Order: sequence, then structure tokens, then C-alpha cells
Amino acid sequence: MEQNVDLIRSTDIRTSAGVFTLTLTREDFSGTYPGMVRYTLRLVSDGQTVSVFRTNTYEYSPTVPLKAESVALQRADEWERNLRANPRDFAEYLAWRYRPRCMPIVPAADVMVVQGSPRADGNSSILAGWSAEAARDLGRTAQVLYLGDMDIRPCIGCYRCYNTGFCTFEDDLTGVIHAVKQAELLVICSPVYTNTVPGGLKIFIDRFQAYHAERTLTGGGPGPKGLLLSVAGRRGRANFRCVTAVIDAFMRNLGIEPAGEILVDGLDEIRDVRRIPGLEERVRAAVQACLAPSR
Repeated sequence: MEQNVDLIRSTDIRTSAGVFTLTLTREDFSGTYPGMVRYTLRLVSDGQTVSVFRTNTYEYSPTVPLKAESVALQRADEWERNLRANPRDFAEYLAWRYRPRCMPIVPAADVMVVQGSPRADGNSSILAGWSAEAARDLGRTAQVLYLGDMDIRPCIGCYRCYNTGFCTFEDDLTGVIHAVKQAELLVICSPVYTNTVPGGLKIFIDRFQAYHAERTLTGGGPGPKGLLLSVAGRRGRANFRCVTAVIDAFMRNLGIEPAGEILVDGLDEIRDVRRIPGLEERVRAAVQACLAPSR
């Protein structure tokens, strides 16, 4: 997404280690969130970026006395002062401190299946397995993500992802986002827990705000298609109301095209989705329809 960029300060610092240029810019992100402004401090030497620091107005809660602009200006003064005093060592420190992140590896696949239940052997797991098998039957690759086995911290609402496009936490979700971006289809398998998705799946959803931030900063293209498979113990479609709303909002927020849903109720009585006539065929058909070439 194109932003209005204003130059606040540009300073050339001549030292024994060469000439360093510090620039501080201001970008208006009001199109994403009302009043959001991002500040970028960049250190350049010999035409190469040595280090970048960013901060934005949404990082600072009402009880925090700091403001984004003052933090950016203070950081600029600090970098200039240290560069003049000890240019070589401080430049090396900045290059190390703000080095590129190492991304946890999650194998990419044509179809990413999220098993959103903490029960690894439950009905959601069966639906996830059917989905993966349906993709493989077409000669496509599929990867099932078991959230209960992954290290994913809850979102803390810091908004730092709008500085860099990456979450402040370096855990398994970083690799998951990278894999989802490359997928053709994302399948969410979820039970109904107190009228909504389980806590682990909600954490997964909230942390994908970093992907929304990346798309905001880069203007990312269309995402994969999205399919929801959900089970509820009680009978009645009303039991899925919150689950469908949460998943639909999640997908649309990320440019994922909702491509259908299969909602299975009454599992308190039936117990096992494998006992429902024709359900496996419906799931397989839905996955394969999402992978069919567009006409």
C-alpha cells in the first residue's frame, strides 16, 4: 500500500570510518488505522543500509508517557551521538542488533490444513486427515498443522508488526505465515468451544495480524482460498454462529477468499464423524473443488 512519506531529518555524519547518513521519515497509515503514523530511522553507509529502526503511534497505550515521534527523535539523536564517538563499533553493533530474522521452517504445501482442536485424535483431526488425503489424491501437496504441538504465543496488541511486517515474537507462527502465503488452499478445522473457536485457534488467528501488517506495508496480492470445517456437540446451525463469523473475518482480513464451509452438528450423540453417511465424500469433494482450475 502506498503511503505518504515525509522527510523529518537527514544528517551526514563524517567519521574516521567513513560517511554515515541518518534519515528520519514519517508515514501516514491513517488508511489502515485512524491516526496511525510510522516513523523510520535509517542508517546508510556507502549506499548500503546498515540498520533500520521503526516505531508507530499505535505502539503506545494511553498510560504510557512516551510518544512515537519523540522516541524516534531521541533514537536519532542517540545514534548520531554514538556514531560520532565510536563510529566503527557502533555501526557494527547496529548491524547486529537489527539483523534480518531467522524464520522457523514450516514446510510449504499446496494445501495447508489447520487442526484447530487441542484433541489430536478427535473429530477435527479426522476432518483434517480427510482434507489432506483429498489434496494428495489430486497429486497436490498437503501439510496438517497441529496447533497443540506448536509454540505460538498470544498476540499482545503491540502493533510493532506495522513497523516491519513481522511479529515481535519469533516462534512457530512466523514459519506458518510464510507457508500459508504460498498455499493455494487453507483449510480450518475447528470444534465449537463455548460458542466459538478453541483458545489455541484464536491465538493463531490473532497472531495473523502480522500478515495483515505485511500486506498493508507491501500491498500483497490475493491470498489462498479458505475452507471451514467445523463440528459442534449440540444440534442446530445457531451453534456455529460465532465460529463462522470469526473465521470469515479472519479470512477476509487477510485477502483469503472464503470458498465454503461444512458444519457438522449433533456430535454429542453421534460421537464419531466417521459414522455420518456421506460426510467424508462431502469433505473430499469440497477440498477438490477448491483446487479445481478456474474456468
